[in-house]
Amino acid sequence: MTFSVSKTATAVLLTSALALGACSKKAPEELPPPPVTTPAPTATPTPTAPTGATVGTQAHFENAVGSSSVIYFDTDRFNIDSTDAAALQAQAQYFARFPQLTFTVEGHADERGTREYNLALGERRANSAKNYLVSLGVSADRIRTLSYGKERPVALASNETAWARNRRAASIIIN
Repeated sequence: MTFSVSKTATAVLLTSALALGACSKKAPEELPPPPVTTPAPTATPTPTAPTGATVGTQAHFENAVGSSSVIYFDTDRFNIDSTDAAALQAQAQYFARFPQLTFTVEGHADERGTREYNLALGERRANSAKNYLVSLGVSADRIRTLSYGKERPVALASNETAWARNRRAASIIIN
């Protein structure tokens, strides 16, 4: 019996050695190709319309909206007409593209009338423009209003043309 146990043990050992030998890795006959490296796509800068001025500056804003940065009013009025509405819509689109910006709407009046009357009228004009911008989706938290009344005219003559240029609400970028 010892002979058959040792013969069986030897057979098991040889079978195990052969099985382990069969599992050993052989070197491949042909190496796989090296990995292909594709260059990372380069990001093309998207222009922030318009070019030439830094975003967040008054110049950038004025380049983007053109003459729409200022709206004009009739004598003793603060209502938004269709021309003003179009200008304010252009402003609202600009401020929607740059939500980090805050700005001031300055209300102005012509030289006629008392200082107090013109300050109040300038305030109503600034608030009218602000309220319209808010109705177009611009957050009220981003808009500050300020009235200068007749204190900061853009036209110094005392005639209808100068007065018409001074009756305005101007949007001014803060940051």
